[in-house]
Amino acid sequence: MVSVERSITVDRPAEEVLRYLADFGHTPEWDPGTESCVRVDDGPVVRGSRWINVSRFRGRRTRLTYRLERYEDDRLVFVGENRTVTATDDITVRAWDGRTVVVYQAHLRFKGLARLAAPFLRPAFEGLADGVAEQLPRVLRTR
Repeated sequence: MVSVERSITVDRPAEEVLRYLADFGHTPEWDPGTESCVRVDDGPVVRGSRWINVSRFRGRRTRLTYRLERYEDDRLVFVGENRTVTATDDITVRAWDGRTVVVYQAHLRFKGLARLAAPFLRPAFEGLADGVAEQLPRVLRTR
């Protein structure tokens, strides 16, 4: 398994940040690896809502179906799957000193032969996490 974590401070109210991040369809705005993310069900975003996410990683497109597993007052957990990986994005949002701290954790559990490549992929995932930490505050500033 590969795990990365970033703590990101933003100048927006925590409730607003949580609402924005709960709609995984916004990921192309703040995740530099995501090309598109389209909701596949209707209604308000709630536990069980689903999206098709297309990302580019090391020159290849990857498609995962994500579902919102947890939607709490300060935490969101999204789980995405395809035949080679299960990706879990665990996002905690907390008000702190007039600002908001977002703790973003991504865990990738590879399946089958892809497990052998996991140790070699860590630097690329660290780079993507750095991109999220850089891009998310910029995006939230303009919302």
